[in-house]
Amino acid sequence: MSKQRSNNEVKAKKFLGQHFLEDEAIAEKIVDSLKIKDYNNILEIGPGMGVLTKYLLKKPVTTYVIEIDRESIAYLKNNYLNLAPRIIEKDFLKYDLSETFKEEPFAIIGNFPYNISTQIVFKTLELRHQIPEFSGMFQKEVAQRICSKEGSKVYGILSVLTQAFYDAEYLFTVPPTVFNPPPRVESGVLRLTRKEDYSLPCNEKLFFRVVKTAFQQRRKTLRNSLKTFNLSISLKANVIFEKRPEQLSVSQFLKLTSLIENDVVNE
Repeated sequence: MSKQRSNNEVKAKKFLGQHFLEDEAIAEKIVDSLKIKDYNNILEIGPGMGVLTKYLLKKPVTTYVIEIDRESIAYLKNNYLNLAPRIIEKDFLKYDLSETFKEEPFAIIGNFPYNISTQIVFKTLELRHQIPEFSGMFQKEVAQRICSKEGSKVYGILSVLTQAFYDAEYLFTVPPTVFNPPPRVESGVLRLTRKEDYSLPCNEKLFFRVVKTAFQQRRKTLRNSLKTFNLSISLKANVIFEKRPEQLSVSQFLKLTSLIENDVVNE
């Protein structure tokens, strides 16, 4: 590949929001963050040139990768011949994963493009019945937000919805210097481990609605931010409505949803 073509490729990847990890020790550390328990399949999102893939293929599970970049796909097919039948040439966000995994469980891993990383998490939540474990690299601030607890300034919708179903751990920080092209920010690696009991003690759709509505006006008390709900006067007198959304733990949001669900005036 000529230097000119290589430079053009780097520019293209940057435009796509992709930054390729070049530190092998960090790549191996990310792969080793998976506990590999209760599943036999791993799906890597956006493998690029296979910096994580080479280590995944050493694990006692079956590795699949999903990629839309043609040059990356060609590289993987040429350099990882045994992987070729398990390269899914689709957009992860649009692809129906049941076509590959049916109802079998699988883990997710990746050095995720920053511009779609939160969407990847939300799709994981939708498929939580099949995804017991998730490890990956995000922009540091996003990884911290996912793992943050109540009382934190970055605690929000993504934190609550993720932690309702998964235990979230911030593992380590990755500097920009180990990427090509280097991003302007630090990256963070996290692990999500699905809870043993990940069913909700309340209506799921209502829970999502309550959390999203509350944080849309995070500086207001819940009594004000949840005005769009048709709540009884007696319920609004509950002390929980005096709090702001970032003050509520995940379990308190679940309790709040149950209170709203059972309120006689709520439709």
